[in-house]
Amino acid sequence: MTPRVADSVVRAGHAELFVRDLAASRRFYEDILGFVVTEERDGQLFLRGVEERHHHSLVLTESDVPMLGHLAFRVAEDDHLDAIASYFEALGCEVHFVDAGEEPGQGRALRVQDPFGFPLEFYAEMSPAECLLQKYHLHKGAGVRRLDHFNCFVSNLPSCEAMWREGFGFRVTEYVETDEEPRAMKAVWLQRKGNVHDLALMEGQGPRLHHIGFWMDDMGSIIRACDILGGAEMHRHIERGPGRHGISNAFFLYLRDPDGHRIELYTSDYLTVDPDHRPIRWSATDPRRQTLWGHQTPESWWRDGTVVMDWGRRTPVELRGVTDARAAGYIK
Repeated sequence: MTPRVADSVVRAGHAELFVRDLAASRRFYEDILGFVVTEERDGQLFLRGVEERHHHSLVLTESDVPMLGHLAFRVAEDDHLDAIASYFEALGCEVHFVDAGEEPGQGRALRVQDPFGFPLEFYAEMSPAECLLQKYHLHKGAGVRRLDHFNCFVSNLPSCEAMWREGFGFRVTEYVETDEEPRAMKAVWLQRKGNVHDLALMEGQGPRLHHIGFWMDDMGSIIRACDILGGAEMHRHIERGPGRHGISNAFFLYLRDPDGHRIELYTSDYLTVDPDHRPIRWSATDPRRQTLWGHQTPESWWRDGTVVMDWGRRTPVELRGVTDARAAGYIK
């Protein structure tokens, strides 16, 4: 039986961030946030959360220009990669297969710049790594648990949402739209793994990454992260929160890493596995959608994002009105 693309994606798998100073980034992610270094190669670190059982969920690659290298999704079976390749080729995208091991710890993978400019990777197999969840004596810093989701700025939200929902079978859990007719969608949350989202899409100048979300144990662990940052005199890395979202009900904290890439620490959302789950609508005028308590969101959170790599040229995708990575607004 030919595998269907819509049955393929299991969850958000990992992300690659290009950073200017690998040592500074390592201190932030390993010592402060508590990621585990699985492997180190020339100019690259492969990291995982303490709960994770695979080689990596975050790759840090040293580069002169900070940007998003790629977003990766895990699929159920290796032969799903061929079906996904055919799907993207039919959309006019150039696809490229990479052999097992070309990205350390990972099996055969498909890479593609999607129709909206995002560098995507799909893979089925990754080498196992020791789960340190109950080895509390080995936890560092805030003790990040696992990757949860990606959030992206997209210029054509309706078409991008349709690709993930209709093409890949992602399910809508929540969305924001205008009240006036004709109503217009402003943001959408999409999931495969059964919580609120693996991928969120927001209307804005794109393709850009807004943030990568990582799961934490509970509210207390997020407060502890704030204490660690304050004690280390790294309080300026806190951009927003802690607080509780209206959308997703999750407790959150937004941080900016040494290159300005945005990281969310995230916990306490809800289950969405029932087939009759009905998406929740939020008005674009309701301030509680972003923070249930109604607190104002800082302007930088709406404005700033990480530019993405053009896989063919290994330079940032050119955006109208954006001449370089610094102009994108995420490097202070």
